[in-house]
Amino acid sequence: MKTQYLAAAVLSALMLNPLSAAAEGKDGVAAVVGEEKITVDEIRKTYESAPQLKAQATFEQFYPQAVAVWVNGEALQQAAKKSGVESSEEYKQQLEAIKNDLAGRVFLKQEVEKRISDNDVKNLYNQYKKNFKSQKEMSARHILVDDEDTAEDIIAKLDKGEDFNELAKKYSKEKNPNLGYFTKQMMVPEFGEAAFKMKKGEVSEKPIKSSFGYHIIAVDDVRDTKPLTEEQAAPQIRARMAQELLPSIVGDIMSKAKIEAYQLDGKPMPTTAEAADK
Repeated sequence: MKTQYLAAAVLSALMLNPLSAAAEGKDGVAAVVGEEKITVDEIRKTYESAPQLKAQATFEQFYPQAVAVWVNGEALQQAAKKSGVESSEEYKQQLEAIKNDLAGRVFLKQEVEKRISDNDVKNLYNQYKKNFKSQKEMSARHILVDDEDTAEDIIAKLDKGEDFNELAKKYSKEKNPNLGYFTKQMMVPEFGEAAFKMKKGEVSEKPIKSSFGYHIIAVDDVRDTKPLTEEQAAPQIRARMAQELLPSIVGDIMSKAKIEAYQLDGKPMPTTAEAADK
C-alpha cells in the first residue's frame, strides 16, 4: 500500500516536470533521514512494480522525485512517532478504519486473482502481439537551456568538437542528457517533430524551442518498436482484466448481502433495482 502511494505521488510529480534529471546514489544509498537509510534498490523495486509509471518515465526520470517523496515521507513518519501520536484516540480510530478498508481491498484482490488464469493472460497476450503495429522510436540525448543565444553558442562549441555530455553538465538545466528510447508521441510536439526528422548520429543544427526551453538534440539510435514480451506484458494484462472483473465481483457480493438501508424520514430506502424501475 505504501509502495502504491509512493509510486502515485512520484507519477504526479513527473506529470508536472516530465524531464527531470537523475541523481546518483552513494554506495547504494539514496538518502539518510535521521538514522534511517533509503536505498536505491527499494526505489528501483517500486519503479519496476508499477507498469503505468514505467510506461511514462525512465528510472532516471523517476529517481529524483522518488527520493524527494521517500525523504518527505520518512521525515514525517519519524516526527509523528516521536510525538506519541500513535497513542492518541484519533490515531487508533483511523487505524481501525484503515484496517477495515485494507481487508476489503485484499479480499477483492484475492477474488479477482481466482478468476484470472495463466491461460487467459496468454490468450490476451497473443491477441496483443497479433494486433501490434510497429512504429519508429529513437534513443537520444539533449541539452536544455532557457535562451536561444546560449543554445546557439553550445551548437558552435559542438561544431568545434567539444563533448556533448560535458557541455550538458556545464550548461543544461538537466545534467543527465540521456532520454532513453521514446516514440514521437511521447515527447512535446516541437521536440518530437524535430527529433524524428534526424538520423542516427546527427546533432541538431539549430535550437529547438519547446515549452521547456531550447533543446539541442543528439540522436544515438533509431529503430522499430517491438511488442513487449509475455513476461513484460503480463502485469498490464492482469491489471486490465482485474478492472473489467471488479464490477461483476462487487455486484455478486452485494446481491448476496443482507442489507437494510433507511432514508432520513426512517422509511426503507429503495434498492438499486427498485430505483431503476421507477
